[in-house]
Amino acid sequence: MILAKHSLLLTPAAMARVDAAAAANGQDSYDLMRRAGEAVAATALRHFPGALRFVVLCGPGNNGGDGYICGDALRRAGADLVVCHLGDPSSLKGDAARARENFAGLSTDIATYTPMPGDVVIDALFGAGLTRDVAPVVAACIQAVADARLPVVAVDLPSGLDGATGQVRGAAFRATHTVTFMARKPGHLLLPGRDLCGRLEVFDIGIPWRLVTAEAGSLRVNGPETWKAGHRNLETSDHKYRRGHLTVFSGPEAATGAARLSAMAGLKAGAGLVTLASPGAAMATNAAHLTAIMLAALEEEADLETYLQDGRRQTFVLGPGFGDHTKARNFAIRLGNADRRLVLDADGITAFREYRGLLAAAFADQSPRLIVTPHEGEFARLFPEIATDETLGKPAKALAAAAALGSVVVYKGADTVIASPDGRAAIEEEAPPTLATAGSGDVLAGIIGALLAQGLPAFEAACAGVHLHGKAALRVGAGLTAEDLANAVLPL
Repeated sequence: MILAKHSLLLTPAAMARVDAAAAANGQDSYDLMRRAGEAVAATALRHFPGALRFVVLCGPGNNGGDGYICGDALRRAGADLVVCHLGDPSSLKGDAARARENFAGLSTDIATYTPMPGDVVIDALFGAGLTRDVAPVVAACIQAVADARLPVVAVDLPSGLDGATGQVRGAAFRATHTVTFMARKPGHLLLPGRDLCGRLEVFDIGIPWRLVTAEAGSLRVNGPETWKAGHRNLETSDHKYRRGHLTVFSGPEAATGAARLSAMAGLKAGAGLVTLASPGAAMATNAAHLTAIMLAALEEEADLETYLQDGRRQTFVLGPGFGDHTKARNFAIRLGNADRRLVLDADGITAFREYRGLLAAAFADQSPRLIVTPHEGEFARLFPEIATDETLGKPAKALAAAAALGSVVVYKGADTVIASPDGRAAIEEEAPPTLATAGSGDVLAGIIGALLAQGLPAFEAACAGVHLHGKAALRVGAGLTAEDLANAVLPL
């Protein structure tokens, strides 16, 4: 698959391999550093033409080399300039040492820097490769810049952020702008990194794209490239069952709304037929609210057995407002053993907090048929040993969970990660904060269920569902409610 530049993510380790491959293919590594540093200088001058002074903070590695080149370009442009170094500049190696030697000015220790009104800070301390907490002198500088409310242009990633996880390592700059090179890093999308990067610009510094894609792993930005190959467009001969039959299980009489949200979202997302499987006591309540959605009485396991005799009933959503954990487990296991496809959400996830092995066994298959959609609390209940592993970032946690369950995991949040047991993963970047409202997850479960019913494989259905969910929220805008969200869903 040819990867679009906007969809590719490179971990810091992968970017280091790209740099090495470029050098091995005959590219001048110092020339690449020069292009990077000058791109930062151009960005700073473009966005802050009225700066009284540019303050370039140079670190002890190649990010610092970018900073020295940036400082030299700013000096040649006539800008008032201060350059501060971290550590002993004489200990720099390779291209960074050359950049320091070619810098025509002086630098002072970072500990001597006192922020002044009119300063624009160029953060070239660490970039994306940081894997340890910043030193106290750096933390103090970060705090002083924040207290002075100065704009910050970060080189590659705001210093203090882990480029692989987006997590803060002790302290981190809050950048106004971030300039990175060739491709984005996971830390640009994952929280809190996304919020600390400000406006992100990606510069092509001339490394051949084939070298970049060769080092790209299985982590992507979620988007149509992920699922478009598996999507089947409507045909004139289609009928409702060919478009897919989705069944959503309703909760008891006083908790039916969540399932109806899922069912409506499934219908809007393109399922040809949606049935709400309802306990007897909830039939009247559900019937009073339904029109295009079908209603079926389904109370006990014997009712489910009868319902499954119709082979067109292949795809299910279980959990929103369901309530009864024992029944949820029994229903889910029966669906797994009957080779059905299932989106497990909310109460359905919690029902397996001590029975994950049973769930995995019921859906053990060559191709995943189960999608679980936990928020952070549900993730911790279903995967406690993974959730508490502080060495893992969110994509790594989602992938570990998918491998442990043998199913697709949608680890929800403002930076939702979708992971497959085959090692693929995607980060959604277009979900607005208005989705943080009751019922939003129920809508998502219905959308994913509809796409699964229409024939998309589980990972592709989950990725497309998360994306459609975010798009619907953007259409609704401020004041979003779950009812608005469900009604704003559009099919692929």
